[in-house]
This record gives sequence, C-alpha cells and structure tokens, in this order.
Amino acid sequence: MNWKIEYKNLLLILAGFLACYFLPIGIPRFDNAILEAFHLVKWYAEEHVLLCLIPAFFIAGAIGVFISQAAILKYLGPQANRVLAYGVASVSGTILAVCSCTILPLFAGIYRMGAGLGPAAAFLYAGPAINVLAIILTARILGPEMGIARAVGAVFFSVIIGLLMAFFFRNEEKTEAAAQMVMPEGEAPRPLWQTSVYFAAMIGILVFANWGKPAESTGLWAAVFQAKWWITSGFALAFGVMLVAWFGLRFWQVTVTAVAVAGLALAFPDNPLIPFTAGFIGLSLFTSTDQGEAGAWFASSWTFAKQILPLLLFGVLVAGLLLGRVGHEGIIPSEWVAWAVGGNSLAANFFASFAGAFMYFATLTEVPILQGLIDNGMGKGPALALLLAGPALSLPSMLVINSVIGLKKTAVFVVLVVVMATCSGVLYGMLFG
Repeated sequence: MNWKIEYKNLLLILAGFLACYFLPIGIPRFDNAILEAFHLVKWYAEEHVLLCLIPAFFIAGAIGVFISQAAILKYLGPQANRVLAYGVASVSGTILAVCSCTILPLFAGIYRMGAGLGPAAAFLYAGPAINVLAIILTARILGPEMGIARAVGAVFFSVIIGLLMAFFFRNEEKTEAAAQMVMPEGEAPRPLWQTSVYFAAMIGILVFANWGKPAESTGLWAAVFQAKWWITSGFALAFGVMLVAWFGLRFWQVTVTAVAVAGLALAFPDNPLIPFTAGFIGLSLFTSTDQGEAGAWFASSWTFAKQILPLLLFGVLVAGLLLGRVGHEGIIPSEWVAWAVGGNSLAANFFASFAGAFMYFATLTEVPILQGLIDNGMGKGPALALLLAGPALSLPSMLVINSVIGLKKTAVFVVLVVVMATCSGVLYGMLFG
C-alpha cells in the first residue's frame, strides 16, 4: 500500500466532509447566493448558449476545417508580418459583437491552427473589448471622453498585451515557428472568395441574432433591432444555399431544416429562439452524418463544445455565487464593491480592474452597471479600468483559456490585463477625474 497516496486521499475526503459539515445553510446571504448562482447560470443558458455559443462553436469548427493552416500562419503565425498580424487581431471586435465567453471557441480555433501566441492573445482581448456597439453606448451614456478612452485603450491594450505575451514566451514561439516552417503547405479546397462569403454568413447570423435592444426607439440601431430576425433569416438562407452548392449537403436536408424553421417561426412568432434552435439542430443532424467535409466540420465544432461549455457553465455558477446577477447580490455585498471603487486612487483602480476581470458581463450590460456604480460614487478612473478589464475577461473565460494555453500563460494574460487597466484608470482619473 502506498501510504503517501492514501494519506492524500484521506485529506481530500476529510476536507470534503468538513466543507459539507460546516456548510452555512440557513444563513440568509449564503442561501440567497446559492439561488443567485442558479439564477445566473439559468439566464446564461437561456440568453447566451443558444444564441452566442452554438454559432461560435460552428465558426470555430469551420476555422479548423475550411481555413488552411498555411493561411493562418501567413497572417497570424509567429513568423507573420507583425503589423499585419496585430492589425488584423486588434480590430476583430469591430466585426464580432461578442462577450468574453463567445470569443473563446474562435480563439481556440485560430490558436490550434497555428496562430502565434501574441496575435492570438490580441484577438482574445480585442474580440469582446473593441465592440463598436458597446463603445457607442459608452459614449452616449457615460460621456464621449469615456467612449473615446475605451476605444483607444482597447486597441492599444490588445496590441501591447499580444506583444508582451509573445515576448515573455518567445522561446516557445521560436520552437513552434521552427516546427511550422517544415510543414507542407496544404491546398485550399475552394476559392478564397467562397470561404470568405461562407464565414461572413455565419458571422452575420451570430452578430444579428444577438443584436441588443437600444435605449431609444428611433435611429439606425433601433431599426436594425426591429429587423434583426429578418436579417438573421436572410443570412441563414444564404448559408443554406452555400451548404448545398459548395459543401456537399443534399438539397432535401437543407429544405427539411428550412421548412421546420419557417413552420416554427409562424407557430411561435413571439419566441424566435425556438426556430433559431431548430435550425442548428437540423444543421447538427445532417452534418454529423456526413462522411465528407461537413462531417469533419461538425466533429471539429463538437470537440470545442465538449471542452468549453462545461467549464463556462461551471464558471458562471461560481461567479453568480460570489457576485450575483445585475441588481442582485451574491456572497460579496455590493456596497463593498461600491466603497472600494470610490475616488481615483491606485487601490480603487486596481480593485475595479481585478473585480472586473473576474465578473461576467454579457455584451453591452457593463454600461448600465457602471452607470449605477458611478451614481453611487465610483470614480471615473476605476470606471474606465473596469471597462477595459471586465468585458475582456471573466472567471468562466479564465477556466477555458487555461485549458487552451495552460496555467502559466493564462496567469500572465490575466495579470497583463489587470495591470494595464489599472494604469489606464489612474491616468484617466488624473486627467478627467
């Protein structure tokens, strides 16, 4: 008998027993925090898994199957032109209106296909941070100087964080670059324009299905919101045509799915999530049984879903336990947060950055949250610090990033985001506080 292993097992069992024995059931704050955790994970499942993550999984799977590794290496690889690589990565958020969790499958897809750590890290930060809609909303609600500072800071952050990640892990990058140089360059299965249009259709479905409701009922944003499901349907119809014409799915398969979606849309006009879900169920059924490219696409997408979704749901559950939902409290009292981010001190900025990095913000929700905190005494510097750290990171996203690039790189990425957000908040507070 290996007593070292047995003692370790005994300690684990003892720790589990003590945690259960002293579980603070009956204390109102703890009981409420448990409910908040399940409320948050239920809301996340309703609002984000089907609309955000499922399309993102299919896009990530398509990156692994339909984009050649040579193309990834050319534009984002360790040996790629830095101006081009970081330029592409840093403006990605202008196209992808996504949160810190939705960007993860896409980040994992390009990283595993050979993207350099620096450009991949820049893409990971920029995806949710440089969201045009969020920046416009920030400028309108929190002031134009805050909106400009957020936009400039996000672009600058993504490049600097990417460059620093590449520098800190340069030895690993050199090894990977050397291995990639001897890899044969594969041939693209179809013209670049077809692949580009195909990805544009999927991104269009992702973006417009998640188009947020504006504060005002007039204007372009409101008009797009009113027509979002018609626009999404247009992209989906074009996508179905491409699947038949270019990717080998049979006409009857796409037709059956389209008829089912249209029928459910007519039957449930007030619940577009039902036909939207039916569309992805049909896509999954028919691609999973395909023996060609479409089958490989589904298998790649399913691999990302298996790895990422359980970690995200667990992370959201823990975040809800600690911090609750918007307007509700978890274990940590909201007044503690409001007190800690008052003024423009270094400590207030650091706390805002640190707390923002662990909190989960759905797309566009960070602005009304900040508006409430500012009304309760939050300084302008900490507000910017939270805007720069919060949307790009969360506890759920950290768990997934760790599974993709490892604990050491994840820790360095988180520290860089928190430190740079803190410094930016201090500078902004000195100038505009």
